[in-house]
Amino acid sequence: MSLRPPNFLWKTGAGETGLDLLGHEILAEKAAGLGRTGARAEACLARLRDHQGTEAERDLLVKAASDAVYAWFIQRELCGFRRHDDVVRQYGIPRVVLARLGAK
Repeated sequence: MSLRPPNFLWKTGAGETGLDLLGHEILAEKAAGLGRTGARAEACLARLRDHQGTEAERDLLVKAASDAVYAWFIQRELCGFRRHDDVVRQYGIPRVVLARLGAK
C-alpha cells in the first residue's frame, strides 16, 4: 500500500507543488536562522574585541563568543556551508575563541 499526499498539495495556481512551497519555507527559515546566529556572533566578537576590563570579564566574553560562533558554524553547516575558513578570516575570529568551540 502506498500513500499519496492530498491533491491540494500537488498543485497551487503558480505551477509549483505544495511540497515545493514547504521546501521554500524551510529554506527561508534556515536563512533567517543563519542571519540571527551570525548577528549574535558578530555582536559577541565585537564586545570581546572592545573589552578593556578585568581578565575574569574577558573570560566570560570569550565563552559567550565561542558559544555564539559555535552556534553560527552549526547553522552554516545546516545550510550546506561546510568550510568556515573564509568566515574566520573575514570576521577575525581569535584563536582563543576557536579553541573553545563546543566546550562546556
